[in-house]
Amino acid sequence: MNIHSPGQVPGRSLQEADTLLLRFGEFTLKGKNRVRFEKVIYRQVREMVKPYPQVKLLREFGRIYVALNGAPAEPLAEALRKLFGIASVSPVRTADSELQAIIEAARSFMEALAPEPGTTFKVNARRVDKAFPHGSQELNRLVSGPILQQFGHLRVDVHHPQVELRVEVRENGTYLFCENLPGVGGFPLGTNGKALLLLSGGIDSPVAGWSAMRRGLEVECVHFYSYPYTSREARQKVIDLTRRLSRYAGSVTLHLVPFTEVQTAFTGIGQDNLMVTLMRRAMLRISTRLAEREGALALVTGESLGQVASQTLPSMNVIGRATDLPLLRPLVTMDKNEIIALAQEIGTYETSILPFEDCCTLFVPKSPTTNPNLRIVERIEATLPGYEERLAAAVGRTETLCITPFGNERPADEAGESAIDEGWF
Repeated sequence: MNIHSPGQVPGRSLQEADTLLLRFGEFTLKGKNRVRFEKVIYRQVREMVKPYPQVKLLREFGRIYVALNGAPAEPLAEALRKLFGIASVSPVRTADSELQAIIEAARSFMEALAPEPGTTFKVNARRVDKAFPHGSQELNRLVSGPILQQFGHLRVDVHHPQVELRVEVRENGTYLFCENLPGVGGFPLGTNGKALLLLSGGIDSPVAGWSAMRRGLEVECVHFYSYPYTSREARQKVIDLTRRLSRYAGSVTLHLVPFTEVQTAFTGIGQDNLMVTLMRRAMLRISTRLAEREGALALVTGESLGQVASQTLPSMNVIGRATDLPLLRPLVTMDKNEIIALAQEIGTYETSILPFEDCCTLFVPKSPTTNPNLRIVERIEATLPGYEERLAAAVGRTETLCITPFGNERPADEAGESAIDEGWF
């Protein structure tokens, strides 16, 4: 998809564009529900272009036209490509629906593309405005002829051209474009409900969160930190990962859960091989309570089947029994190389590999069980002194931040509040 960096946008025609054409993703197959999805994506596009008041939007069936009116094409195209529900963005040059104006615009457009000698091309015209005097096939010849005269090194290939110049004649003007810059596709954000993402500082969970958002889920993040065993840098790393995800959502809510007292409850009980199982079940139980409070209907994790001891099928079964909510695992069948590639593409990888440990790497035994027994695990939890109170206290002391793409939101203790209570100073 090449959606991460503005420098990766391949569109030479962006310099000639005065309009961006947005096409929708798979939700166009939703029949009667399609209108609802289109209204949501239109509203999100409108929010995206607010920094450019000169921009005008025109919505048509299955697409949105973004008239730039002097706004910069490249940063807007890059931002819109990251918007969930957008399948592609085409840089468009508009012209009056008059033959000579169309020909001049086509020449200018091809000149901006600077095709190399021997490049194959074709003109693909479509007459939507039936009042236009020239039919589609005739317009193909009328436009391609002057282009070949000006660019004698081009070759016509009507079947598999390297450059296909699209010409759409509509009532409000003619649109010329030749590139479809891929977007992330999927469903508009929030159209399929809300879920809580268990966000660690690793590679997998941010990718799982992005994948869930791509399916139309509004995602709130939950992170468990264990002072003094984890550092400020480890917590800041998670805030930075949330900020990366917020660039696809406008803002993302992050819940910071103090986990030290819960985690230390599992030490010294003679069940070191079950430590990871107990810890992850506790995380799910706390997250379930937060989800109920926040109106979320599911939990999302970054688990990949067989990747570590806690992600064998028996382990995932026992851990998952700790919640009654649907447990979504977008990466469950992906291998590590696939996950890393997607992390690099969405821009979370470099932050994820920073060497700051989170609580998931603490107290991990040398030989964690890969086949835990549910009855034994539940009996241990039932006999831990004050265990339910510790879970409730963790929920009650959870701090919530709203993370924005380019903000500087910080936890209260870093702003000078609750520093002594939290033990950071």
